[in-house]
Amino acid sequence: MGVFTTRTIFDAEDARYFAAKRLPKLVFDFIDGSTGREQAERENRLALQRIKLQPRVLVNVEDIDLSTEILGQSSSVPFGVAPMGMCNLTWPKSDQTIARQALTRCFPHCVSTASSTTMEDSRNLSGENAWFQLYAGTNRAASDEMIDRAEAAGYSKLIFTVDTPRLSLRKRDVKNGFQVPFRMGPRQIFDFATHPQWALRSLFAGPPKPMNYHTSTTQSAFVRGDSRGGVDWDYLQVLRDRWKGELIVKGVTHPDDALRIRDSGVDAIYVSNHGGRQLDSAPAAIDCLDRIREAVGPDCPLLFDSGVRCGDDIVRALAKGANFVMLGRPILYALGAGGADGLASFLQHLENDLKSVMAQIGVTTIDQINRSVLADHSTGNNHD
Repeated sequence: MGVFTTRTIFDAEDARYFAAKRLPKLVFDFIDGSTGREQAERENRLALQRIKLQPRVLVNVEDIDLSTEILGQSSSVPFGVAPMGMCNLTWPKSDQTIARQALTRCFPHCVSTASSTTMEDSRNLSGENAWFQLYAGTNRAASDEMIDRAEAAGYSKLIFTVDTPRLSLRKRDVKNGFQVPFRMGPRQIFDFATHPQWALRSLFAGPPKPMNYHTSTTQSAFVRGDSRGGVDWDYLQVLRDRWKGELIVKGVTHPDDALRIRDSGVDAIYVSNHGGRQLDSAPAAIDCLDRIREAVGPDCPLLFDSGVRCGDDIVRALAKGANFVMLGRPILYALGAGGADGLASFLQHLENDLKSVMAQIGVTTIDQINRSVLADHSTGNNHD
């Protein structure tokens, strides 16, 4: 591949390639890395690739509609942006870029507790397309304030992440000396100096901070390794009683947990293994999706992420029971590769790719995607 232009980002692989060249190693590894030997992250992708879709012929697929609805909210596409902290580290104003794309293209984006832009600014930029994601830790006063701020800002959907009781060992970050806030040593200085375009832009914009913490009235500091081990089923009930909007629980991989969450009055379950960033021996998220859909039945809304890279993957997840799909790393790859232009290019190609896949399998609307589009040999019995 040659020099980056917006025309060269056709997919997540292209975006990752250019991001790896353009970003300091410390930043790229923070985005790209996962826990342990990084087996879970690889298996997420491989498990999706093993699912085969069945081509169909002589179906009129001239007009394909990607629009759908999730939790009463319209979206122009069946995918959105997963919650990710410190996005502005990838490229200055990345949070704002995502928010503007969400507004322009009309899809949800999840604003992280550890966002480098305040939840209020993100909500102002993309309106109802912004959903707030909550980490609840040892400082309950800080968590309560985040919830109150989200409500005051007008958020109608709260994503409660439950799969990080302790921060996992991410060896790339440890080896690179990644910390929030940054502590600059000789290795980090050399890393940044050898990526001058990123370094100059980031210097001009100022170092990113976890702004929801930075603007907190509780004076709570962001502690990346803060324990969340005390967050339990009792807290979920407290949160359900407190939050009056839609509540989504993220990080669910076990059917028994999914059933208990559904029965607690939660509005949707978010199937995810944190992109392989928490437990290296975790099962592939797509395999968990199958079992959870079977357990909770057809009417419980399910969101999905972990390993999604292309239009085929989005269709695979929808066919396996997801109502909506979220993307994480590919969004940051695209931003790292080309900033706002890189993200716009990637999203446009992703939409085109999704339409192409749908045409090949003979469907024209998202609600037509179900187990019937899977090839028989990938599941044994794929017909409703």
